[in-house]
Order: sequence, then structure tokens, then C-alpha cells
Amino acid sequence: MLLLTGAAGVGKQRLALWLAQLALCEQGAEEPCGSCRACRLVAGLGHPDVHWFVPIPRPKASDPDKQVEEAAQCIAQVMSDRRAEPLYQPADGMATHSLASVRLLLRRATLTSVEGGPRVFILGEAERLIAQESAQEAANALLKLLEEPPANSLFVLTAVEPRLLLPTMRSRAVPIRLGRLSDNEVGGFLKAHLKPALSSKELEERLVMAEGSIGLAIRNGDEAGKAQQAARQWLEAVLSGVGPSFERALKQAPWSARGEFTAMLDALAETLGEAARGTAGQPVRRPVPQALLRHQGPDPLLRAMEHVADAREAAWGNVNPQILLAVLGEELAEVL
Repeated sequence: MLLLTGAAGVGKQRLALWLAQLALCEQGAEEPCGSCRACRLVAGLGHPDVHWFVPIPRPKASDPDKQVEEAAQCIAQVMSDRRAEPLYQPADGMATHSLASVRLLLRRATLTSVEGGPRVFILGEAERLIAQESAQEAANALLKLLEEPPANSLFVLTAVEPRLLLPTMRSRAVPIRLGRLSDNEVGGFLKAHLKPALSSKELEERLVMAEGSIGLAIRNGDEAGKAQQAARQWLEAVLSGVGPSFERALKQAPWSARGEFTAMLDALAETLGEAARGTAGQPVRRPVPQALLRHQGPDPLLRAMEHVADAREAAWGNVNPQILLAVLGEELAEVL
């Protein structure tokens, strides 16, 4: 079992598909040929022995068997959408790997290979196994399968936050961390695949925003801009005092602990990181509250980033985002 980790959008699930091609390629070379029937089927998300599981909304059915059927239909629809639009957007913030998805995986793992070769199971964003499951039911059910995997099968898990996986699950996997890409690599990809083509100014703005992540670069610019604006506004509220900070926390929708809220937290960490660059004498590449640049060095900003990272991890649990934001505001006020 492999565990691919790294920042969001650096190609973990793309690499998992490449590994599936490598395992199933008819040429049996050191790299997949990309042209044989098996490679084409994997690339087209149509190989019957490659099972790609992605986070989906919780099934609405009450019957467990119907929940599994609903999960299968939902995943099939996601694959159909990704065949139509390969430059897909990230999964919805409230999507998860529910117990129904794990039961579906367990069922498919008991089947024999359709093509007679190995089978590949890809679990994208595997940290969402725990996100909404009381008693970690989904993760524990999968763990039993990973302890005794079927013969001639390859399991590839991807995760941005591997710490959210069960320790026993991490201990059974070979970790492979993917680093961020260079601006030239991201820019080359955008020029080749993004339609309509970006202007030189738009491309430069995307590269700054992406910070080595193709996934972030191809996201809707308006959505990323909203997250950055929300982060700056909240930081300004924190720097203005306790009253404005708590007022902003109370305006946070209590049901959206993921999605827009976690996007704002990510943008918050990026803004603090950019300010830290400025206090260290490096050029600031995006707007940051001027009050953050008054520090003589990056240490306070780095401590603030640690608090944001803790909040980002807590947001995956059943924590009320209003309370989380209020506590985070107090922590940042102390260090900033």
C-alpha cells in the first residue's frame, strides 16, 4: 500500500492513475507506454480493474444496501464528469468517505479481476475517512481490509493531511511525499491545457496564487479571490481588537465547517506566510494587512501560522466554526 502526500493540487491522484497504468500496462516496461489498451482505459477512467474512490456527499437512503448503491452511482457520476472535464475542481468541502463508500470498496475488493491482471484501488483524499464518522467506523472498516489485502492488488491512498489518518493505517503504508512544482512547470501546464488562454498578467497572478500547485492554479480565480479577501478582512478584524474579532466570528455560518470556511483558513495561512516573507526582507507578492509588516522578524507570524494549522485540522472534526474562529482570533491576537 502506498500513501501519497503533499500540498493540495500537486498531482497526487494523477500520480496514482499513472501508477495504475504502470501496474496494468501491457508492455511491462519501467514506465507505462500510454498507448496500449490498458493504458488508454486507465487514462479514460474506464478500466474495470481500477477503482477510484473520491469523497462524495453522504447517501440519503436509510437502508445500508441502498446507501451502497447510492454511493456507487454518485462515484460513477463523478468519474463521468471527470472524463468530460479532466481539469476537475476539488471535491465539495462537505463530501467525505462515508461508511457506504467503504462498504462499496469492500465489496469490490472481493471480486475477481475482470481483465485477469492486478487490481488497483485509489482512495483520494483519504483523510476524509474520519471527518464525519463517529467512532471512526469507516476508517476502521477499511483498516481490516488493508491488514489482509487481496492477492495481486495495489492500494494507493492520497492525503493532504496524513496526520488525520489512523496511525495504524499510516504504519501499513509506504509514504511518498510530492513536493511543489516550479513556476515554469505550472505555467507550462496552464498554457497547454487552460482554455481560454490567460493573458500574461493573468498567468502571473495565477502562478503567485498557485505557489507550485497546478490544482490551485486552475481553480476559479473568483473563488480564490473571495477566500483571500475574507482572510484579509478577518485579519484586519483581529488586529482591530476583541470586539471586531468576535463580531466576525459570530457572522461565520455554523454549518459550513468545511468548504468556504477551510478555504478561508488556507488563504489566511498564505497571507500570514506572505507577511512573514516581507518581514524577512523578501518581496511581498500579494496584498497583506500593513499592520502585519510592522514586526521586526517572521517569528510572530510563523507562530500565528501554527495556530491556523491547528484550526485547519480541527475544522475536519465536529467543531462549531464560530467557536473555532473565536478561539483562533484570541490566539492570533496574542502573537500578532
